[in-house]
Amino acid sequence: MAHLRSRRRLALAVPVVLSLTASLGFLPSAASAAPRTDTVVRTADGPELAYVVNTRTDRHTLASVQRAITAAGGSIVVTYDRIGVFVVHSANPDFAETLRGVHGVQSAGATRTAPLTAAGTTDEGAAQYLTKAQAAKAASASASAGESEPLEADQWDLRAIGADKAAKIDPGSRKVTVAVIDTGVDDTHPDLAPNFSASQSANCVGGKADTSYGAWRPAQPDHYHGTHVAGEIAAARNGIGVAGVAPNVKVSAIKVADPVSELFYPESVVCAFVFAADHGVEITNNSYYVDPWLYNCMDDPDQRAIVDAVDRAQRYAQHKGTLSIASAGNSNDDLDSPSLVDASSPDDSTATTRTVDPHECFDVPTQLPGVVTVSATGVTKAKSYYSSYGDGVIDVAAPGGDKYQIPDTPSKDGRILSTMPGGQYAYLQGTSMASPHVAGVAALLKSAHPRATPAQLQALLKAQADNPGCPAGPYDGNGDGVVDATCVGGKRVNGFYGFGVVNALRAVK
Repeated sequence: MAHLRSRRRLALAVPVVLSLTASLGFLPSAASAAPRTDTVVRTADGPELAYVVNTRTDRHTLASVQRAITAAGGSIVVTYDRIGVFVVHSANPDFAETLRGVHGVQSAGATRTAPLTAAGTTDEGAAQYLTKAQAAKAASASASAGESEPLEADQWDLRAIGADKAAKIDPGSRKVTVAVIDTGVDDTHPDLAPNFSASQSANCVGGKADTSYGAWRPAQPDHYHGTHVAGEIAAARNGIGVAGVAPNVKVSAIKVADPVSELFYPESVVCAFVFAADHGVEITNNSYYVDPWLYNCMDDPDQRAIVDAVDRAQRYAQHKGTLSIASAGNSNDDLDSPSLVDASSPDDSTATTRTVDPHECFDVPTQLPGVVTVSATGVTKAKSYYSSYGDGVIDVAAPGGDKYQIPDTPSKDGRILSTMPGGQYAYLQGTSMASPHVAGVAALLKSAHPRATPAQLQALLKAQADNPGCPAGPYDGNGDGVVDATCVGGKRVNGFYGFGVVNALRAVK
């Protein structure tokens, strides 16, 4: 009963508040959310912040709200007419409160807590680059095992979900594209270049798509996250380095990370979902949470506006036929618990410690309706020590790596090996790595069932998954003798794995 109750709370709590966007579900399939841009004069009463203003979608409302934005000292960056979202900059400290009182405005709020200036750099986690000695050892082992890729012997994750065998049956269709919404992708990498789709790629930083050539690439050499993710999904089987789960599908890049701080602001993510939908992308991978709030609480008007805006965009994408896959997070949080402690928000200024209810405060886009939520496993198929979980929240699980679960591979590294900028390879771990494995399997399913809707694809993902069931004893992910998490549920579905670990071989059969 706990499972049904928790899922219902999530399924109802978000759409009720977001009933503002109910009309989105009735958009015609050919509808376009193409943005229009406007330039207005803004006043300078304080530090300039970015805002989202969410409205009804009729022309009269859009026009009147546009005038109100101008009158309140706002500068419109871009307008997504079809989903009723304005991205605005303003130096008026009362801008959001003023707009909330305007007829036709359904929510409005700041998307960050610091001015539009560099907030400093962040570290996405240490990557362990593959050494020449490790590469040589892996190449020898791969050749002995008859693997097609030189580094495949170190890719325990492919074997864990049958992706190595699946590739021999069906490596995926060229008609399927997975967009990596992330820090950018180095499409010049020899393992990614054969499958890269430039026509479905863009730079959405700031909320307006830039499709100029190369705009989708990482802003800095150490912004490697998106390139690693892309390789896990669709690195080509070309005899060069590693292989992806779906090595014949196309992959595109929609860059949303701030070029300095690498933060993923809401307006950039809104742009990414709309761009993906309008450019025929079948699947998006979302290995991040929308900054600056780890959890967005619906009783806060700014955070509510963030949830509203991103949800409108991802629902638009669903309606256009795009399935979105998202990582559950690396906090080892129980997303079905009565309360959680969030000590990291906001992450663009000074964080404060707060207690939140994950049924009312959402990890975005992970907990939005229709998004596939993914937890991470290691080589033993045990939940990764860092992976968040939750009965009725996790949909499926996939290899994300775990340094405490050691595989019998040449490099003996329990993390995930994939592509890096500059033609390099490295190991990373996280639910960021689990989500692209699911995106790859979803791409194989879409290849086999080209007419499947996003809801049908999600059902297929769950149907072909293998569920290990809850651990027989206490879960101690890092082996320190302390119980780290409690699994709730049964063999068919539970809080650690959802419906189970995805299976690429079953997907192609």
